[in-house]
Amino acid sequence: MGSETPKAVPLTCHGHSRPITHLSFSPVLDDEQYYLISACKDNNPMLRDGVTGDWIGTFIGHKGAVWQARLSADASLAATASADFSAKIWDSHTGECLHTLTHSHIVRAVAFPSQPRPQLVATGGFEKKLRIFDLSRSTSSSSASSSPTSPDGNVSPPPAPSFEIGPGIHGGPIKSVIWSTDLNILITAADDKMIRWWDLRARSCAAKFELDGMVGTCELDASSNPSLSVAAGKSAYFFSGTQPGQLIKKITTSKDIAAVALHAEQRKFVTGGVGDTWVRVYDFEDESELELQKGHHGPIWTINFSPDGKMYATGSEDGTVKLWKFCSDPYGLWR
Repeated sequence: MGSETPKAVPLTCHGHSRPITHLSFSPVLDDEQYYLISACKDNNPMLRDGVTGDWIGTFIGHKGAVWQARLSADASLAATASADFSAKIWDSHTGECLHTLTHSHIVRAVAFPSQPRPQLVATGGFEKKLRIFDLSRSTSSSSASSSPTSPDGNVSPPPAPSFEIGPGIHGGPIKSVIWSTDLNILITAADDKMIRWWDLRARSCAAKFELDGMVGTCELDASSNPSLSVAAGKSAYFFSGTQPGQLIKKITTSKDIAAVALHAEQRKFVTGGVGDTWVRVYDFEDESELELQKGHHGPIWTINFSPDGKMYATGSEDGTVKLWKFCSDPYGLWR
């Protein structure tokens, strides 16, 4: 990127009618394809071709803003967290809702373990509870013919059983849940300004770190040596993706940061701010600002690099998703 890479016009993905709250890519699949899912306050998460941004389908069923959306490692399942007090699990091929996981308050965060067709899902939100649901012990919505019937005549599948990790520990709503590459470690970012690493074997907190400000985004990158990137206040925090609680670097900028994503190989990171509509690219080593990308018409709430690192996606208050080229070679629709 920087001076050696000519600027390319970003691709704009329309379709949402409210602010974008979260974006997440799938890993690269066997056919070199990958996918992008977007969460939005319009209640309707969308699945797209990750390379081109082309719309594939919309998951219909939530009755409140969707705060977070993720795809399973094989992209066969999607999970969404909503203000309608539920998380939903979807078949990403058919768009069918397989499970509705009911909560007693707004659900802000959802995460799968990095396994094909996972049987577990973790959630967090305004309950201040980290909960893990066992999908294998619930009849899916599509095959609940022997399940009890609700008053409106619809068949209700039995709910997936769940258990809580670290009851009473979170001092504020959970904004993000990340399932580590170590399947025994879960990470939570909460509004008590704390990042916590949870050991599922002991069901206890293995490490914690206090941030200087309220957390924005908290994401694990897809590189071979993953790191956890956290935005809070005017700072970007970069933690080891394999060693709980190990801070690699904290970089403080002059702007409030709402979203951050790291490109580990290029040693650059990208931020979106609260006070303006611009994407900023920084050098990870000397912390200098390299580029200013303009195109959105509202604050940028979410940023994620594609799994191959060739581009990144941003989601904004303006209701659009933009794809930005991050390589010097011809790529995707920039060929």
